[in-house]
Amino acid sequence: MSSFQGSEIAHNVFMAEIEGRKRIFTKSAYPPHYGERKVGEYREWIPQRSKLGALFMKGYVIDLGENTRLLYLGAASGTTVSHLSDILDSGIIYAVEYSAKPFQKFLKLAMERKNIIPILGDASRPERYSGIVEKVDFIYQDIAQRNQVEIFRKNFEFFAAENAEGLIFVKARSIDSTKEPKEIYGEVIRKLEGDFEIIKHASLEPYHRDHIFIHVRWRG
Repeated sequence: MSSFQGSEIAHNVFMAEIEGRKRIFTKSAYPPHYGERKVGEYREWIPQRSKLGALFMKGYVIDLGENTRLLYLGAASGTTVSHLSDILDSGIIYAVEYSAKPFQKFLKLAMERKNIIPILGDASRPERYSGIVEKVDFIYQDIAQRNQVEIFRKNFEFFAAENAEGLIFVKARSIDSTKEPKEIYGEVIRKLEGDFEIIKHASLEPYHRDHIFIHVRWRG
């Protein structure tokens, strides 16, 4: 491919057709982070590796804006954080990860970027990093635990700015492997409705099996 020709679908997020397939990219001054290809100044965003990338590929766009202050819960090795860092070029990402092993790779990413603050910590204990994180505009959570809704709500109580929005990814099998995923999703949405306005929810199939995303606005 000699040149990149794509359409911007959100700030620094581009859709392009390459080799006969639709693909998504973020505009980036940085090198690849997880083996993705780079075409000129654009990094391919692989939807099978990133649930947020899958969400965009399915046609649902969240335009975060370049100045957004974001709290990311469940950063792992930083695949999705690296693309969010491209998008929020003037914003800041407070990124929490519990496991030391993926955090080592994530630290390398944070060291080369100016807008990522890495936090090795337990997202279920936000009081422990409340001295680091300010009020934020958006909370992003990708944590496969039974109590993921409680973790999400607790972090909003600590850190949500007025009218803050959030995105939670729900893996049904992590909550209860004996129930049908649709039953789990219904229970999670009912739990969230007390404190959040549900903006949109949908499946991440075919990119991520038995997962949905739920986009919300905090009522607090």
